[in-house]
Amino acid sequence: MSVEAAKIVTHFIAGFPSYEASLEAARGLIAGGAFALEMQIPFSDPNADGPVIEGACNKALESGFKVADAFRLLKTLREETDIPIFVMSYASLVVTPGVDKFVARAKAAGASGLIIPDLVPGADEGLFAAAAAANCPAVPVIVPWITDERLDEVLSEPVEWVYVALRSGITGTYTDLGPDQEAFLAKLKERGGKTAPKIMAGFGIQQADQVQALVKMCDAAIVGSAIVRVIGETANQGGGASAFRKAAQGLVEALRSF
Repeated sequence: MSVEAAKIVTHFIAGFPSYEASLEAARGLIAGGAFALEMQIPFSDPNADGPVIEGACNKALESGFKVADAFRLLKTLREETDIPIFVMSYASLVVTPGVDKFVARAKAAGASGLIIPDLVPGADEGLFAAAAAANCPAVPVIVPWITDERLDEVLSEPVEWVYVALRSGITGTYTDLGPDQEAFLAKLKERGGKTAPKIMAGFGIQQADQVQALVKMCDAAIVGSAIVRVIGETANQGGGASAFRKAAQGLVEALRSF
């Protein structure tokens, strides 16, 4: 598979380490060849995220970053690019204002879909139906050891993408890709048949060889903590706005260099 075909969903934290820095980082991800952006709205208890992302969320919140700021940032990006932009956050930020209101707000700002890991099919407070109706589909998060019965339930929802977390635990730790993950991804494609949702997969994807292996098994590889880590390192070095764009662009280009 050529580098041009290597599709990476690039995860960044809105507002980390600042509004402008995160905007420039997102622009760098796009310039580097990202297939899609996954914009995380910072939350105080990101229970699926490792220390890198959790620390970034806390820093953004400590600076006073708000949900409204995230949607403003999203709108700016949408005016500049037509690549998919998924909004990722947690149930509290969706349920508190009301599911329909959150979905409408995300769609109006330019979201292509929603990733809310703790609003799962069957206990989603109406998220999947509302998101599908708004043409901003929710993306269920599943794991390779999901039962066939539960997988059937998930795939019965109106979804266009499925997010596969390739291992248990939290994000940020290197993931070895082996026959178990390959077999599950193959089964998932076959199970959906001609109407199978597209598959994005991640958790611990940090290097080009992992991306190279993963994009042969699914539609897109997700890279998160590695990107947030580079953005944090750039902040520690005292870089200006252009430095965040350059660092993010360079990382995506490196991940696609095979």
